[in-house]
Amino acid sequence: MSKMNRAMLIGSIGAGKSTLTNALLGREAEAVKTQSLNYYDWIVDTPGEYTENPFFYKNIMATALEVTHILYLQDSTKRKTIFPPGFSNGFTKLPIGVVTKSDSDQADVNSAISKLRNAVPKGPIVITSSITGKGIEEIRFLVKCHSFQEMKDYADSLPDDVVIFR
Repeated sequence: MSKMNRAMLIGSIGAGKSTLTNALLGREAEAVKTQSLNYYDWIVDTPGEYTENPFFYKNIMATALEVTHILYLQDSTKRKTIFPPGFSNGFTKLPIGVVTKSDSDQADVNSAISKLRNAVPKGPIVITSSITGKGIEEIRFLVKCHSFQEMKDYADSLPDDVVIFR
């Protein structure tokens, strides 16, 4: 992974940020509740409270200064989203929408994609499973990209059931 690029993961409590972090880093660690910002190699894992409570948005804004990409996680088993419409437009970082828990029998992947597209109007959305590894390699590659065009070119080479770009 390029030392230049770093990704921050944001999403609700229980959305799968720590589990995804472990999968992206190839670590076999049990996910535990994140209480503060955790820096691992090229990933910054954030507490769900940072996104769920607008009072903590300043923490997300400050941390965004340290990263090149922001991963917006939407749990496909949850019916609500915590991201306001156009949320990613408030950041000058490359956005990547991430649908988590796509392999759950409670998953509604299309609903999760729709919620993410509302919050992340432009950019890739990756459908993932930390259990099967679906989408993990694709996220690693997208975080290496330096522009929307680079991400789009890569996404266009992949099947729509893993990465959707708009």
